[in-house]
Amino acid sequence: MLQKIVLAVALLVLIAAAAAGAQTTTAITGARVLDGTGAPARLETVILQGDRILAVSSNAQIPPGARIVDATGQTLMPGLFDLHTHLNASGTDAVDDLGKSLKAYLVCGVTSVNDYSVYGEMLAPLRALQSSGVLLGPRVKFAIRFGTPEGHGAEFGWGDYFTQLVSTPAQAHAAMKKILPYKPDVIKAFTDGWRYETGDDLTSMNLATLSAIVEDAHHAGIKVFTHTVTLNGAKIAARAGVDVLAHGVGDGPVDEELLSLLKKNGTGYVSTLATYEPQINRAPSPRLIALLSPGDRQYALRTAERHNIPSPTSPVMRRWRFLQENVRRLSAAGVPIGVGTDAGVSGTYHGWSTLHEMELLVASGLTPIQAITAGTSTSARLVGEGAERGTIEPGKIADILLVKGSPDQNIEDVEQTAAVFLGGHQLDLPSLEADIQSPTLTPLPVHAIPREIEDAEREDGRTNLDTMLVDSTDPGSDHSVILFARTLRTHGHAISILSKMSSKPAPFTDLVIPLTQGAVELADISRFKGIQFATRGDGDYKILLDCYGAPKLDWPAASFPGKAHWKTVRVPFTSLQERNPTLPSSLHNVRALHFELARPAGADAWLEIDDIRLY
Repeated sequence: MLQKIVLAVALLVLIAAAAAGAQTTTAITGARVLDGTGAPARLETVILQGDRILAVSSNAQIPPGARIVDATGQTLMPGLFDLHTHLNASGTDAVDDLGKSLKAYLVCGVTSVNDYSVYGEMLAPLRALQSSGVLLGPRVKFAIRFGTPEGHGAEFGWGDYFTQLVSTPAQAHAAMKKILPYKPDVIKAFTDGWRYETGDDLTSMNLATLSAIVEDAHHAGIKVFTHTVTLNGAKIAARAGVDVLAHGVGDGPVDEELLSLLKKNGTGYVSTLATYEPQINRAPSPRLIALLSPGDRQYALRTAERHNIPSPTSPVMRRWRFLQENVRRLSAAGVPIGVGTDAGVSGTYHGWSTLHEMELLVASGLTPIQAITAGTSTSARLVGEGAERGTIEPGKIADILLVKGSPDQNIEDVEQTAAVFLGGHQLDLPSLEADIQSPTLTPLPVHAIPREIEDAEREDGRTNLDTMLVDSTDPGSDHSVILFARTLRTHGHAISILSKMSSKPAPFTDLVIPLTQGAVELADISRFKGIQFATRGDGDYKILLDCYGAPKLDWPAASFPGKAHWKTVRVPFTSLQERNPTLPSSLHNVRALHFELARPAGADAWLEIDDIRLY
């Protein structure tokens, strides 16, 4: 009897294991299949098994038990790529919500993106949130950014931890050595300082420095994308061996020299027309309006209404003509054209802009099939994913989408997303759209952190919470300057901060202490009464709580004095309530502490702090 029970249990275990290992099989029938290679659409059945494409054929045998998706009258395409996004920026006046940005791509059938809006410390926690399913979204290749001092990418008030600022090959090699342990998927280099004839140009990166970045990146198997917007900058980038120009050339027509360089090196070209398109009597797309949250919808309508029609001879229109002609000419010459948008920049909306980029490629002279190929197989190859994604063929990962209509004949049909499969799993598009439009922020993990935050004693320079100190300043290429370092005091070490205020109104510098790695996840400090630290300084300072979902103007803040001698300061949370009436809830979603130095324009400031803890 006992033997029978053991055998029965063993059989149940085997059945359960087989069920757990079983792969879902889906057969998509009746669709016009655009396989992403540039070939014409064909009526075929596509069978998915697990996360892969099993078969593509007009007479495929559908496995017994397969789920049938009748796609008659629809077009099946590979999942789309966007090679230029800023996920941590909303594209509107709303607070940043990376979770909603990600979902906006999925509902539009964009299953792979490059992101240029994070820094090294953020990569591991973001990847963990994606792999765990907390942040549902497309497959993201996260970049680490490089630029030049006083160049583009360095003017937003983020410190040099965010964009590695280099001017020489030696600096480039040193910076690459520093960031490679974070394992970036790509490198984004801001190499071109042209400001489109709308202001003074910023600094640009020289050939030797960019070549050093490319050398180290390629040695590590990492591709390099550049912010390149001029003809001369494009030639420098091509000579340096970058993989993709991530903006179009807008200061003049491309010439034979650039064509030759791009073709010789296999350099790709991503024009980001969606972010440069002049706003000329163009009402927002009905599909865009339907996708946006109510607040973002109002932003889009207001933005469309207030745009003045630019003169045909204006810099905006001159650049636009060059951008359209250049992408048409480069495509005709055989240069690989990818799709990217610069989404996250004001008025360039996540997800929908990728679809609109393909519409603009067609308006610039490409055929619909060429534009779709650019957004699928060509972009996949440019980012190094051609072996796994970008076409519909057996063995490839089943990132695919169905659209109503025939986008190969009418490119606007690409906006009519009917179904999206990510790794073979069909997504619930109505639920995703509801999440995007919800007034509630994307939930993120919250951690109860220990009392000790930073005692300045770790040899590796990290805080007691194992986070990295960073800084921020007022924006602009002429921003204030901050330096900070660990220095000796009578007993152990302290953090010394030196600042030079910019010449603009209301300058400031902040020392930022993330409470979780990269300030990605959230800290709950509600069980404490306040913040305590030792300090020495000259004048008044502020401490601020960076709270998820709130702009800096709404962060809880309090002033504290600095004296010539060391003094312990306690800032009770109750003293912050006048700044933010919602403080009790804010204490559950803190990302970082900011120590702010603000002085008159051109003034110097200093502060020393130590033994930062909660009490």
